[in-house]
Amino acid sequence: MEQIIRIGMDTSKSVFQLHGVNASEQPVLRKKLSRREIVKFFEKTPPTTVALEACGGSHHWARLLSSFGHEVKLIAPQLAKPYVKRGKNDAADAEALCEAMSRPTMRFVPVKTADQQAALMLVGVRERLIHNRTQLANAIRGFAMEFGVVAAKGMCRIEPLLERIAADQSLPELARDLFAMHGQEYRDLLAETKTIDEKLMKLHRADECSKRLAEIPGVGPIGASLLMMKTPDPRMFKSGRDFAAWIGLTPKDHSTAGKVRLGAITRAGDELLRSILVVGATSLLRHVRTGRSRHASRWLIDLLQRKKPKLVAVALANKIARTAW
Repeated sequence: MEQIIRIGMDTSKSVFQLHGVNASEQPVLRKKLSRREIVKFFEKTPPTTVALEACGGSHHWARLLSSFGHEVKLIAPQLAKPYVKRGKNDAADAEALCEAMSRPTMRFVPVKTADQQAALMLVGVRERLIHNRTQLANAIRGFAMEFGVVAAKGMCRIEPLLERIAADQSLPELARDLFAMHGQEYRDLLAETKTIDEKLMKLHRADECSKRLAEIPGVGPIGASLLMMKTPDPRMFKSGRDFAAWIGLTPKDHSTAGKVRLGAITRAGDELLRSILVVGATSLLRHVRTGRSRHASRWLIDLLQRKKPKLVAVALANKIARTAW
C-alpha cells in the first residue's frame, strides 16, 4: 500500500469503487468495498491523496477521510466526465477521478464544514417551502375557478379568496371542506416559512461580512446570506469577472478562426445564487425605470435605452457579483 500515491473513489449509497496508482502511474488498486469496509480500509491505509466527485454526501466523506490523515480533493462531475474512457460504470468513474486529479490545471471544490452544510440545509428547506407554497396557491386558484370564483394576481390574494369561498353558501359542502383543508395547509406553510426566514436573518446578522454584502444595491439579506453560504474563498478567483463567470452570468463563447461569437449566459454554477442576484437586479431596475431609485447610474440609464430590460437585469446582476467579490 506504500506504493499508492493517489486514489480515485466513486461513491454511492452502499457500494464504493476504488482505483489507485503508484508513482509510475501504474494501477495497483482496483477494489469494490461496502460502506462499512471503506471506513476500515482508509483507517488502515497510510495517508495519501483521495479524489471524490462533488455530489451528495461527498463533503461528509471528505471530512471523514481528512480525519484519518488523507488529503481529499473534490472534483465537479462535469470536469471529471472527459476522463471516462469508454462506457459508464463504477470502475471507469473511479479511474477517471484518479486521472483528473493528476492534471496540473484541475480545479477542485472546497470541502464544506458541518456548520456550512447546516446553513445550506436551511436555504434548501426555505426553497422547498416557497415552492410548495406557490404550488398550493396555484392549486387553490385552479379549484376555485372551477366554481367561478377568481382572484387578482399575488400571493396576498389567497387569504381573501379562501374567506370568500368559506362564506359562499352556494358552494357544495364537500368543496368548502376541502378548501378549508387547503387553507390550513397554506397557513402552516406561511408559518414555517416565517420561522425559516427568522433563522436565516439570525445567521445574517451574526456575520459581519454578510451585513456588508447586504448594503450592495440589489443584494439584500437573503442574497448576502446565499453569497456567504454558497461561495468559496473569494481569493480563489483572480478577478470579479472570474467570480461572475463562476456563477454563470457571463456569455457563452463560441469564437473560432479569430471571430468572436458570444451567446447567452452560460448558466454555470449555482442556479439558486444566480437567480437571487438576477431577481435583486430586476427589483432594483424596476425602481430605476420609474425614477424612484438613487442608484440610477449613467451606465445603467444608457444601457436601458439600448437593450431590453431583462438583458439589462442580467448585466446588472453581473456587476453586482463583481462588486460582491
